[in-house]
Amino acid sequence: MNFLYSGFLFFLLAIAIPILIHLFNFRRFKKVYFSNVQFLKAAQEQNSSRESLKNLLILFSRILALIFLVLAFARPYLSSDTAYRPETGSLVNIYIDNSYSMGSVNKEGSLLDEAKRKAKDIAKQFSPNDRFQLTTNDFEGRHQHLVGYAELAGLIDEVKISAAQRSLQQVINRQHTTDAGKRNLFSYILSDFQRNFVGIKAISTAADDQLSLVRLQANTLPNIAVDSIWSLSPVHRPGEQEKFVVKLRNYTNEAGTGIPVKLLVNNQQRALARLNVPAGQSVTDTLTFSGLSAGWQKAAVSIKDYPLTFDDELKFTFKVSSGLNVLHISGDPAERHISALFSGDGYFRMTVMPESNVVYAAFSGYQLIVLSGLKTPSSGLALQLKNFVQNGGSAVIFPDLDVNTTEFSSFLQGLSLPPVVSLSRDTLSVKTIDLKSNLFTDVFEEIPAKVDLPLVNRHFVYAANTRSSRENIMELPSGQSFFSRYRLGAGQIYLSASSLKAEDGNLSQHPVFVPLLYKIALTSIQEQPLYYTIGKNNLLTTTQLSLSPNQSLRLTSGEDEVIPELRQTPGKTLLYIADQIRASGFYELLKADSVLSSYAFNESRAESDMNFTGDKDLKQFFGKKSLTVAGAATDLSAAVMENNYTELWKLCLVLCAVFLAAEALLIRFFNKKTI
Repeated sequence: MNFLYSGFLFFLLAIAIPILIHLFNFRRFKKVYFSNVQFLKAAQEQNSSRESLKNLLILFSRILALIFLVLAFARPYLSSDTAYRPETGSLVNIYIDNSYSMGSVNKEGSLLDEAKRKAKDIAKQFSPNDRFQLTTNDFEGRHQHLVGYAELAGLIDEVKISAAQRSLQQVINRQHTTDAGKRNLFSYILSDFQRNFVGIKAISTAADDQLSLVRLQANTLPNIAVDSIWSLSPVHRPGEQEKFVVKLRNYTNEAGTGIPVKLLVNNQQRALARLNVPAGQSVTDTLTFSGLSAGWQKAAVSIKDYPLTFDDELKFTFKVSSGLNVLHISGDPAERHISALFSGDGYFRMTVMPESNVVYAAFSGYQLIVLSGLKTPSSGLALQLKNFVQNGGSAVIFPDLDVNTTEFSSFLQGLSLPPVVSLSRDTLSVKTIDLKSNLFTDVFEEIPAKVDLPLVNRHFVYAANTRSSRENIMELPSGQSFFSRYRLGAGQIYLSASSLKAEDGNLSQHPVFVPLLYKIALTSIQEQPLYYTIGKNNLLTTTQLSLSPNQSLRLTSGEDEVIPELRQTPGKTLLYIADQIRASGFYELLKADSVLSSYAFNESRAESDMNFTGDKDLKQFFGKKSLTVAGAATDLSAAVMENNYTELWKLCLVLCAVFLAAEALLIRFFNKKTI
């Protein structure tokens, strides 16, 4: 048996008082004179033994009453866990799930309101000296402070539905960031325990944590969500046709029929469709439209589905580019294939530089650089070109087969490309072409069984390369590379084994040449993601930015403003926003008053799945960890207390009253004299 306030045991010394009273009877006697005391003396002798017994019983009653009174103030308890000590106080972690699914209702109202009421009831069961810590999906810093009950109740009242989405393991890890010290640790998790929240992996927690899971039961609701969207257009050009694929998912056992799907771009309706979504499945549909002008586009695809509506709209942004800058560095003035190819389309802004007059400082203004027929490729050009590619640019190299191979090999190695081994004069036909590459997306309506491939009269044989970044677009017999792609930093380099001259092969006249170069150019544009997810994506991407010491960037949406932290990487700038964005919508990146880019943020679709984890499965995820799983109607706090210790102070008060009553009865009725 242990004592919560052991200092009160000092007052047990007070049991000396009734003992002293018993030993030194301070009762004052009154003398009564009788003529004959013979009969009185006989009565005294007859009752002396009973009188002594009575006094001893009264003494024991007083001593025991005093002992149990002192023990009641010392708060004795019996502990079932030797690690639990009530005298040190407790740290109580309470997590309230405020995700979108907690907005569901049952007979008690919304699940969130029920969770807030239950959290207050749990906190009331603890001592005024205990400390509390509140956790929600927002992971707010102010919730990391330990507070008393009054302040905790105020924090609980302020909890609202949030778009942030966490896992059960993340919540438990967050609760344990505060050191409990010598305090007893209690953790309560109030949630509906969606499957996506619980996860599929084993969950770890602190060994000394008394963990309790409180399930809040909602009514099962049908739900169809706009799951995702992606673009089929390789590049967004003014006035050109745009193709976006939207995906709807049905999370319930009821089929959805005739679901209206509407696409708005800059608040103007661009496409409309109706879809049937089978129970428990997903469907996709392609939305096609055109007529966009250059600039950033703010779009949203939406459906109508009740009663859950938070996932009925998906916002996204994309940029319609006014043009693409292409630089041609030529070592052969007679070569016209590249200029003729890109000059025929107004979308491409073509610049030609002779090999003898290359302006390296202008490289950053282009998305694609094509090098052909270089006679004396220098190491300086290799260095500048490598920096250009690492920063996100694309380059295509068509060699001059009459160049000095040693010099050209040195140039290639400066770009981390394989050197030339030999020059082959065998007439060969390209053996394979990778039609699954993104360079040939939308080029063929269907993949032909036999494809007419280019012929080669002369070509370089490059050293065998085991680099994982190499991708053979076209191959010659015996596995020799004819046209390959190499990843380098944030960009890519395309290396041809043959030149564009007619005597070296027919690649420049072959039908595959035009779509190949066009797709290389179009895929050289770095596009940012169509949308981001709140609480999941904290790093945004944008083009390479440079700021003066007095400049800063701002993300704004209406009255909301976020100051991101800049992180520079090759070819792009990353914007770290932490958890500052909590509301869905469109956000513009501003440098002073100039709009640099536009971003869309949406709620996580993890909350759309209204399937929940059962109690049995919950316990399995925690393995051998001892925990309590109960419904919201259970007096969970009292149950957990009883599992850890049993307080005896009430029993002590009862026993004290019993012995006081025994003393009174002994004085009044025991050995009562009748004369």
